[in-house]
Amino acid sequence: MDISCASVVVLQTLTQASSQDTAVLKPAEEQLKQWETQPGFYSALLNIFTNHSLDVNVRWLAVLYFKNGIDRYWRRIAPHAISEEEKSSLRAGLIANFNEPVNQIATQIGVLIAKVARLDCPRHWPELIPTLLESVKVQDDLRQHRALLAFYHVTKTLSSKKLIADKKLFQDLASGIYNFACSLWNHHTDTFLQQIYTGDVAAINSLERTSLSLKVLRKLTVHGFVEPHKNLEVMEFLNTVFERLKQFLECRRQVNPESTCSEKLEKTIILFTKVLLDFLDYHPFSFISLIQRSLEFAVSYIFTGAGEGVVFERFIVQCMNLIKMIVKNDAYKPAKNAEESKPETLEAHKIKLCFFSYSTLTEICRRLVSHYFLLTPEELSMWEEDPEGFAVEEAGGDSYKYSLRPCTEVLFLDIFHEYSQTLTPVLLEMVQNLHGPSDIDNTVELVIKDAVYNAVGLAAYELFDSVDFDQWFNNQLLAELQVTHIRYKLIRRRVIWLIGQWISVKFKSELRPMLYEAILNLMQDQDRVVRIETATTLKLAVDVFEFRTEQFVPYLENIFSLLFHLLQEVTECDTKMHVLHVISCVIERVGMQIRPYVGCLVQYLPLLWKQSEDHNMLRCAILTTLIHLVQGLGADSKNLYPFLLPIIQLSTDVSQPPHVYLLEDGLELWLVTLENSPSITPELLGIFQNMCALLELGSENVKTCFQIINAYIFLTSSEFLQNFSAVLCQSFCEMMQDITTEGQAQVLKVVENVLKVNPVLGPQMFQPLLPSVLKGILDGEKYPVVMSTYLGIAGRVLLQNAGFFSSLLNQIALELSQEMDQILGNIIEMWVDRMDNITQPERRKLSALALLSLLPSENSLIQDKFCGIINICVEALHDVLSEDPDTGTYKDCMVMSHFEEQKVSEDEEPPTEQDRRKKLMLPDLLSFSSNFVYELFEHCFEPRRQLALKDPVHSVSLQQFVYEKLKAQQELLGEQGFQSLIESVDTEVIRQLQGFLQKL
Repeated sequence: MDISCASVVVLQTLTQASSQDTAVLKPAEEQLKQWETQPGFYSALLNIFTNHSLDVNVRWLAVLYFKNGIDRYWRRIAPHAISEEEKSSLRAGLIANFNEPVNQIATQIGVLIAKVARLDCPRHWPELIPTLLESVKVQDDLRQHRALLAFYHVTKTLSSKKLIADKKLFQDLASGIYNFACSLWNHHTDTFLQQIYTGDVAAINSLERTSLSLKVLRKLTVHGFVEPHKNLEVMEFLNTVFERLKQFLECRRQVNPESTCSEKLEKTIILFTKVLLDFLDYHPFSFISLIQRSLEFAVSYIFTGAGEGVVFERFIVQCMNLIKMIVKNDAYKPAKNAEESKPETLEAHKIKLCFFSYSTLTEICRRLVSHYFLLTPEELSMWEEDPEGFAVEEAGGDSYKYSLRPCTEVLFLDIFHEYSQTLTPVLLEMVQNLHGPSDIDNTVELVIKDAVYNAVGLAAYELFDSVDFDQWFNNQLLAELQVTHIRYKLIRRRVIWLIGQWISVKFKSELRPMLYEAILNLMQDQDRVVRIETATTLKLAVDVFEFRTEQFVPYLENIFSLLFHLLQEVTECDTKMHVLHVISCVIERVGMQIRPYVGCLVQYLPLLWKQSEDHNMLRCAILTTLIHLVQGLGADSKNLYPFLLPIIQLSTDVSQPPHVYLLEDGLELWLVTLENSPSITPELLGIFQNMCALLELGSENVKTCFQIINAYIFLTSSEFLQNFSAVLCQSFCEMMQDITTEGQAQVLKVVENVLKVNPVLGPQMFQPLLPSVLKGILDGEKYPVVMSTYLGIAGRVLLQNAGFFSSLLNQIALELSQEMDQILGNIIEMWVDRMDNITQPERRKLSALALLSLLPSENSLIQDKFCGIINICVEALHDVLSEDPDTGTYKDCMVMSHFEEQKVSEDEEPPTEQDRRKKLMLPDLLSFSSNFVYELFEHCFEPRRQLALKDPVHSVSLQQFVYEKLKAQQELLGEQGFQSLIESVDTEVIRQLQGFLQKL
């Protein structure tokens, strides 16, 4: 591509690509995409964006295409990589002239240079750093600034490389240029300070260069030295930072607060603090000599009068972060045995102890509470004008997270935790000074009490042994909640919040009815913020371990009604979500006792769902509420299906955009709906159409998907399998090829459940999967969970559908070119060997029943495995038999009567509909073959007989079954032949077996 000609063509295409007309724009973009791999394309782009006479938009687009090309084609090994000759020319062109007049383009060029430097510097671009250093010395302001901008981006990029060799290169670079960088920074800083005090308009340009050179120094200082405290220049720079910070803070007095210069000045001041914070973070031991000065500086400016008129919020936050990082730093905390600590740690700890004297800690604590914790006039105004907005912010809204208040509270907690013995009496004294109700006309007193109570709530865990909260609650806090004057809302809201903080720390159960009474009253408060805060405390109150339903039930109807009215009253999405979470929590804790009171909520939720179409997070909260509502209503939740099922359908349909937000909660709602459904409906069955796509998605929700599938099986096995067994089997076969071991176990568990409920048709429905199960057993599957499930499935088929098991053996024998008896023998041998993989007693008993079903038999293979079969039976008998101390007989504890219903204690949730289905689940047919695989083993088995229409694990006594099978084997072989079999078994096993059988 001829560069001069190409530049013209590329320029024309870029001009079209910057058009607003899509008819012109799209073809141009396609053309540019085709040129990305053409030699000379990036040289043409360089010519275009360095030509200052061209349109700015076109030049901007050229820079972006160049930048994308570096990411894709600059590396030597990249497909269609830019040639070395062109790259050499491009590198030279990038640093030929630092005279870009447009700041945004200059920034992008700096980024471009840095991207190339990351790949090529210093090996293939040794001239870059010397060129930059020379360029920042020139007298031309524009060239100097652009070179300094590129210098910063290069330094930033090179410092971020993580390989050891790259770190060493950057350290070598830092050592070589550090002195120059310091001199450059000092020069620009002095120039700025001189200009700002003389009112020179050029000061803002000098400030920009000061900031850029400081950014360079920040990267060099933090990432350029292994042991920076051993470098005099580094430590001299860091000590200078404190002096410069003071000078820049004083400069704020000289600058119009509304000016651009003031904004840039504040950013530079913050940059100074970032240098200290980064250095402390990366080099805590090198920072030790700066601890004293850092603490003196920070405490002086934010906790004394020294900072008045010069500090601003972001600076205060940074200073608090500096104090917090020093207080909490693990490198400064000695071990319990001082001799095990590093000398540096002991030195740092000593500095901290000396600095944080009683008087200093006391002053910090008092200033934090009485100054920084106070609600500001702006906050009080927001409370009046936008109560919901205020409540959301106080609960941790986005703007709150980045404001001064949370930073202040975190610092208070960290210092209080570290020095609780010193500060506890200070805080308790502040509380004592505010004893009793405050003057409703004294706003200052009310705001101070709010702040002190805030501190006591935050430090609840630290004050556990020092505050008798129950007595305080009884003697004062309850009385303050009963002060109904409108101005006292600050204290009512803070007191109920305070109780919420303490309720999981120290609050007697006997006092809960009094608290519920107070909550009931406050839920009717005239102030909305108080009501919202009360709802929060209610959630905390019912969500603790000590919650007792019987204490809460007398208040349930009224409180739930008031919560519902609050939900209707609030208008902000965040507030509705919050109230819904409280409602969900209440429903979850009281369970079925919520049934009489949810009518109004059930009627309102469809309207709220419709109104929240554009608020997916609110819809998530509605889904959570519905989950708990369905669990509380149990079988009665069927009345919600007209509203409930379309929601599940939408939430779990991966073709619908909202599923990104709603899927997890939607699946959980789907599951609990099935578990509590008394019977299937066509609509509930139809939702399963969504499942195949969900299984293909293969997300972290697959486990819930399998639970849903199992729930359908337990709810309506015949109808469900008739409709979906084919697609399920296909999905499972595809999944088994590339899922985790846990995922395989989940798939197999579904198959096992199908065989349990439908032993005749189940194997046919999942026939494509079953050969792999037997092959897995033959191959000795190494994962115990999977092997256990393999054996469970094999046991079901062998025990309940012997004919199908025979056909499986025949199929595998043909595939492996082996005899069927050899395949069966290997399976039994592996079964005996891997019995320890089976941990579930039900599967262990099933294995014993299945292998026993092979008896009586004259087949030599079965007789060869007799010892192993008996060993498994004895192990299973140990698992399932319990001895009656009165009669001395054994009882199979897994056998249950047909209508046996387990009693539920008061502390337990009543069984769901699915729990009952699992317990009383009836297989379609249970039979034991009298001529099992008769094609293989002629004369092996006694006539087939039916047992009961139940799961044999829970309907057949293993003890009785063993006795009958052994007796039949004895009758078949005769006494002598049977005795020969018995002698093949270990004598201790026989002794244990006889002990079990003698007590029938």
